[in-house]
Amino acid sequence: MTLKVAIVGRPNVGKSTLFNRLVGRRVALVDDTPGVTRDRREGDGHLGDLDFTIIDTAGLEDVTDNSLEARMRRQTEAAIRDADITLFVIDARVGLTETDRFFAALVRRSDKPILLLANKAEGKAGADGLMESYELGLGEPIAISAEHGEGMADLYQFLRPLWIAKRAEEGIVEPSEDDLDFDSDVEGDETDEEAAYRANKPIQMAIVGRPNAGKSTMINALLGEERLLTGPEAGITRDSISVPFEFKGRKLKLVDTAGMRRKRGVTAKLEKLSVGETLRSIRFAEIVVLVLDGTLGLEKQDLTLASLVVQEGRGLVIAINKWDAVKNKDEMMQDIKDRLQISLPQVKGLPIITTSGLANRNLNTLLDAALALHAKWGFRVSTSKVNRWLGDAIETHSPPMVSGRRLKIRYATQIKQRPPTIALFTTRPDELPESYMRYLINSFRDTFGLEGVPVRVVLRKGDNPFVNED
Repeated sequence: MTLKVAIVGRPNVGKSTLFNRLVGRRVALVDDTPGVTRDRREGDGHLGDLDFTIIDTAGLEDVTDNSLEARMRRQTEAAIRDADITLFVIDARVGLTETDRFFAALVRRSDKPILLLANKAEGKAGADGLMESYELGLGEPIAISAEHGEGMADLYQFLRPLWIAKRAEEGIVEPSEDDLDFDSDVEGDETDEEAAYRANKPIQMAIVGRPNAGKSTMINALLGEERLLTGPEAGITRDSISVPFEFKGRKLKLVDTAGMRRKRGVTAKLEKLSVGETLRSIRFAEIVVLVLDGTLGLEKQDLTLASLVVQEGRGLVIAINKWDAVKNKDEMMQDIKDRLQISLPQVKGLPIITTSGLANRNLNTLLDAALALHAKWGFRVSTSKVNRWLGDAIETHSPPMVSGRRLKIRYATQIKQRPPTIALFTTRPDELPESYMRYLINSFRDTFGLEGVPVRVVLRKGDNPFVNED
């Protein structure tokens, strides 16, 4: 466990900007519109030699009913309880507001350390607000500018003693110099060190789908807590929220994403930003779970998302959610399978799991399917086996004749995993028909049991590069 730091404050004081500054990259959505952040988001924060967990939260609102704003407030209060220290942020340019005063009194009830940050204090415009902030009774404020990086040295001095105490309490040792990250796109065989690293590295699993398909409810059911905001309102999730999880001894990182509508329906700036975050989550995922609303079936937007996942080379699992509410289950299932077969023939055999996030049904089955697909997605086979497969495939169905000459494929080797990628060496790569490429991909998938896995083939000109000709 590391030091946990929660950032709280009323809407639009710059909490997400500070979060991005401490994480070191643009992760949380930032916009001038108040209330952009809704869920609490965790990230790996860094400040000098300090490393900690940083928690971004929704802007505090003075509501206690069951509205969306009240549910957002409860998420923020949960973050305060979970954190080791709270950073209370105000807008120095605006000065103190009654909302600041109300929630400062609320935060003071916590038995955790509190640090008051007067944000947007660059220049003279924030001087008055900085002086006013003493009235909150939270101690001496630190003037910062999250956007420009000012005041980070003072923040470091405050956090360092807490960081040292936390490490001593948890008995955390310094990281080894050998604890390195590895590039998943490097060609060639994986070393023992890389294999060991990947065995312990969390699997990135993005949960995607249309608005109100039940993505957040499904993740909450898996976690056994109301970790993510849910409700009848469509489009509650805006950011892509990453949540650590462990299943059967395997570490996962579940990424909840904003629902994606058809492009022509996306006009608001914030929704465009949310869609961009969802697309980014797909690109960085290893496995993507496409959640369908079982009461609506498989729609065009679902197929567009599925096609995008396959194009990115990610493992795809279909989760038909709200299955307990589907009336004609056999007809619905057959319709979904038929449409997938027609629209995504390049990944036949996709895992399809019926679930109910609300009733917590079949979610373990869903995770089992995702882990099995991840193992296939990282498949590697020796060059000798690849060439035995190629010989059998060519014998069964020879390459076609082009311009009166038969194409020759002389050699094959796997050049990459995640997804499996095969290089074929041929004398005329530009003339190999797409239909024959599909035949080879399907043959490779069937031979090595890679149902539901995207397989890529790269054509290269030349003979066997590993044979020396005298």
